[in-house]
Amino acid sequence: MIRFSLKCPNDHGFESWFQSGEAYEKLRAAGHVTCPVCASPDIEKALMAPAVTTARRQQAPEPVASDNSAVPVASATSELESRLQALRAHVEANSDYVGRDFATQARQMHLGERPERLIHGEAKPAEARALLEDGIAIAPLPFVPSRRTN
Repeated sequence: MIRFSLKCPNDHGFESWFQSGEAYEKLRAAGHVTCPVCASPDIEKALMAPAVTTARRQQAPEPVASDNSAVPVASATSELESRLQALRAHVEANSDYVGRDFATQARQMHLGERPERLIHGEAKPAEARALLEDGIAIAPLPFVPSRRTN
């Protein structure tokens, strides 16, 4: 596995893991690597420093906030985790989990065959691509939905 620092034309930076450099290139060429902020498929590798282990462990530098003040790593991580938990709670409280039937139900609502409602669930990449190509607005969630039973 390899981790790449990536960025889009809107200067949104993010990281992602890939099986290999070749796997990244294939996924990017197929349009499967998109910006998590603006969904731009025009993604490029950003400069990144290699992870080097030395004989003596050195203390890692503190992350720097936009106002150039130091941000403790634990604080930044817990802030992100709490925001993701809040997003998950909001999605699960305000929409229905439809599991792997997501693509079918989204299409039926779009065609007027089923009453519209907020749903979330799972779709294969080919199903999600087909929905988008047909003009059906969907978006990936930054977490795996909790599985619910009826």
